[in-house]
Amino acid sequence: MSTFTLPLPVVAFLLKPYFRLAFNSRLPYRVQRLLLEAGAPLQEIPAGAVVRPLELACRPAERITVGATERPSAVLYLHGGAYTLGSLSTHRSLAAHLARESSRAVFTLDYRLAPENPYPAALDDAAAAYMQLITEFDYRPEQVAIAGDSAGGGLAVATALRLIERHGVQPGALALISPWVDPGDRSAGKKADLVVNTGWSFDAADAYLGHGNRTDPGYAPIHGNLETLPPTRIHIGSGEVLYPQVVEFADKLTAAGVDVSLVEYARLWHVAHAQASLVTEAADAVADLGQFLESHGARAADNSADAASH
Repeated sequence: MSTFTLPLPVVAFLLKPYFRLAFNSRLPYRVQRLLLEAGAPLQEIPAGAVVRPLELACRPAERITVGATERPSAVLYLHGGAYTLGSLSTHRSLAAHLARESSRAVFTLDYRLAPENPYPAALDDAAAAYMQLITEFDYRPEQVAIAGDSAGGGLAVATALRLIERHGVQPGALALISPWVDPGDRSAGKKADLVVNTGWSFDAADAYLGHGNRTDPGYAPIHGNLETLPPTRIHIGSGEVLYPQVVEFADKLTAAGVDVSLVEYARLWHVAHAQASLVTEAADAVADLGQFLESHGARAADNSADAASH
């Protein structure tokens, strides 16, 4: 749990061949997963982090806090990995840094992956996990935000839409890192960035879709009814493959009347937040999301106190 960091260009230089190897559609998913897991230990959790294993939606999960272990508000964090990769271990560092910066308990979920479990398995798991947090963990909806990166960011939006439409439950906020809100889109302006390449991502998108419909809002939430979404903060790197899609999504949120803020990073790569323990600029980006979530958590606490006094 050291505080040693590296210059951003050095980390970028080292990561590029790693991601080219791991995110290769020619490799079996089993091998891709092993390669991604192999890099996880390099991403440390902050000092004082407490990681408690549990189950949500009958799936492995973790509750992560930094500092005080009892927190009045929470985050359901959904990891990225194009719906085919990623786990509790690959995103534990990012989630722990977000827990520290948001002063919230962060719950991470090992949702089912494609191609073994295509759509809507991941969405079913995420929605069930959120409902469990507000029915069994004494949280109210306004106290529980949803966050996620890449595919997990898209899943966060899809989960919010399902919760609102099927359960009448609106999450307290959305914190999204490079959200993949339209996996069916094939109009990417570039074929690759430092992390993502379209050959790999398009293959994974098809694996997740299975026999579904590319415009189903549960699969591609950019096509959903966005008007009911809660306050949302989005991070995106201006050099990312997903940049045009994310900007379009932010514009649609604005047109729908959603309280949305889009933060663009000229130097950070796709989900650089995962390297918060290595790169100061990535840590600063996580801090920005954390401050957004902390402010909405405090607002929920104030509303709760007002309701109790009446």
